[in-house]
Amino acid sequence: MTIETKIWSGSPSQVVNIIPFILSVLFIWLIFPLFIILWKWLVTKTTTYELTNQRLTTRSGVFNKTVDELELYRIKDHRLDQPFFLRIFSLGNIILDTSDKTHPTVVISAISNVDKIRGDIRTFVEERRDNKRVREVDFE
Repeated sequence: MTIETKIWSGSPSQVVNIIPFILSVLFIWLIFPLFIILWKWLVTKTTTYELTNQRLTTRSGVFNKTVDELELYRIKDHRLDQPFFLRIFSLGNIILDTSDKTHPTVVISAISNVDKIRGDIRTFVEERRDNKRVREVDFE
C-alpha cells in the first residue's frame, strides 16, 4: 500500500485576469466594473490545485465549492501550452486528456514551473499505472 504524499499545490495566476482588469479600470466611472474585477479575482483566488503521488485534486467555487479528483492512472496524455502572453510571465497551462467520464480534459491553467510539474505528473502517472497494473489501450 502506497502512502499518499503531497507533491505540489498552487493556484492560477491573477495574470489571466489582466485584460478584464485593464478594461474595468478604463470604465471605472460606471461602478459596475468594480464588481467584475472583484468577481474575476475571487474566482481565480478560490481555484486551487493539489498534486499528490496518487491523484490531482481541483477545488473551485466562490459560493458553491466543487472538488474534483482525478486519479493519476486515468491520464492518457498530457500537453504543455504556453501562449505568448503567459510565457512573458513564465507561466503555462498543462492540459490532461483522461479516461475520466466526468472530465475527459482537465486544464491546470496559468501556473509557474510548468515543465517541472508536467514532468512530475508524467513520472507519477507511470508509477501509479505500474502499482495498479493498469495499461492504456486505444481502439480505433
